[in-house]
Amino acid sequence: MYPALLSPLVLPHITLPNRTIMGSMHTNLEEIPGGFERAAVYYAERAKGKVGLIITGGISPCPEGCVSARSAMLTNQEEVRQHAWITDAVHREGGRICMQILHTGRYGYHPNIVAPSAIQAPINVFTPKEMEEETILKTILAFGNCAALAKEAGYDGVEIMGSEGYLINQFIASRTNRRTDDWGGSYENRIRFPLAIVRKVRELCGNAFLVIFRLSLLDLVEEGSSWPEIVQLAKELEKASVDIINTGIGWHEARIPTIATSVPRKAFTYITGTLKKELSIPVIAANRINSPEIAESILAAKEADLVSMARPFLADPQFVQKAMENKAAEINTCIACNQACLDHTFQLKISSCMVNPRACHETELHYLPASKPRKIAVAGGGPAGMAFAHIAAMRGHQVTLYEATGQLGGQFNLAKVIPGKEEYAETIRYYSTVMEKYHVQVQLNTKATPEILLSKQFDEVVTACGIHPRKPDIPGIDHALVHSYQDVLSGKITPGKRVAIIGSGGIGFDVASFLSADDTAVDYTHFAQFWGIDTDFLHRGGLTGRSALKPKRTIYLLQRKGGKPGASLGKTTGWIHKSALLSKGVHMWAGVH
Repeated sequence: MYPALLSPLVLPHITLPNRTIMGSMHTNLEEIPGGFERAAVYYAERAKGKVGLIITGGISPCPEGCVSARSAMLTNQEEVRQHAWITDAVHREGGRICMQILHTGRYGYHPNIVAPSAIQAPINVFTPKEMEEETILKTILAFGNCAALAKEAGYDGVEIMGSEGYLINQFIASRTNRRTDDWGGSYENRIRFPLAIVRKVRELCGNAFLVIFRLSLLDLVEEGSSWPEIVQLAKELEKASVDIINTGIGWHEARIPTIATSVPRKAFTYITGTLKKELSIPVIAANRINSPEIAESILAAKEADLVSMARPFLADPQFVQKAMENKAAEINTCIACNQACLDHTFQLKISSCMVNPRACHETELHYLPASKPRKIAVAGGGPAGMAFAHIAAMRGHQVTLYEATGQLGGQFNLAKVIPGKEEYAETIRYYSTVMEKYHVQVQLNTKATPEILLSKQFDEVVTACGIHPRKPDIPGIDHALVHSYQDVLSGKITPGKRVAIIGSGGIGFDVASFLSADDTAVDYTHFAQFWGIDTDFLHRGGLTGRSALKPKRTIYLLQRKGGKPGASLGKTTGWIHKSALLSKGVHMWAGVH
């Protein structure tokens, strides 16, 4: 069991039943017709799964602070009634929920954005308008009014978003605050804005209301905060009656990965642990925590008082319930792929989860008991075949799965050997566990032939036979030096020192990552050295600069079409793959014939 993780946290005006936080994720549910009703079901399912505290996706306190022109706000009574759908649903399940107040500042995707200074973000096409003092004071009041309305709507508290490079963070850092008035210049002036917001929230909401502040502990951008400054602000926030400090890591414009699958588990918890020693209020650890074992180790080591897991609750809403019942092997682990969550969010689509398609679609996709159980054959033991087999069996069907090879997992067995994609093995582990639980009959080394299928008299046959790599019609394709990516990743062949990879889609980049790996353990020390992260709290913004690497091989990544190689990669992870390979000296050529 997990004694630290499952122990209650007693605060002056609220008791959390355990130390788990469902961290804030913007799902775009609140922006669609009927979205609040859908969001209510989505959050209630996590509350039913026994998570200690839920924090919603970011809700803007004013139009200028919205993520996009149609993003959700909380500014009036009609919006209070909409939010009450969520709080009522969560409380009916015995849960607790806070609303995150988010002002995007220069990160907003609309022309009416404002910021402390008129400096365009490198990830935005819009330039913000510099805020006049009157606008600053109105924004502080807007935060307070938003919190008061959240209390009226039934929320147990609010989280004030002060990290990730959003508006409050933009005031704090000299990188984005070039003002010369009382809201800029010295650090004491630059932190007036967050402190004024906290005081206004307390003034309008009283002391019996949970106030969390998400503080950037590691900006990972030039001219970011220094560690002494971060500690100074944290102590001032404690004096201003903040109940809990949550950990923020990296601005959105930072060129260092912070939550992708290539980031080692619990990579940044040492930073939270260092801050915890400076404060008497609880602190929350965050980023790349995806199992109860990892969470327990953080709490046991006194690196935090609570742990925030966002995407793991997309992957499995029953995460905490299963930990309580000592069924950790049945947890559908988040593999941090970002494909259906963050990639969807930043394209203003409804978020979901690659390993749990019900996430954010709970009102549409129901796994109900079968009215007429059938005898079903599944041809193929990759992720698709295993996903179907266990859901069908859970619904009451009699399922037999045929896999032609000697192992389950299909293409995920290749993906899991890519440096930074080791998490993909967790999906194979999960599906194998739940198939056994629901009595799926697995036949390995058995191809689903017509003779076998007919002899067993199945009612239905589901094909999930995977893919066969396309063999391009190129002169010399049958040469002894030419190999498929499957032979390389499976270890059947070991390429030499000079390698050309034909194709620069996701698999091409994965093969390049595999061949350029340095064969050392993927731990945080190596990760920090590779990306230039300061682990000694000496450099402003937490940056030391990346050192040059000696390539293991000379690799050419060849793309037949024009344009930039890697354009088809994931929106939130593609730049990571490109940056890592360029640092390893991989040549990327487009328009190659």
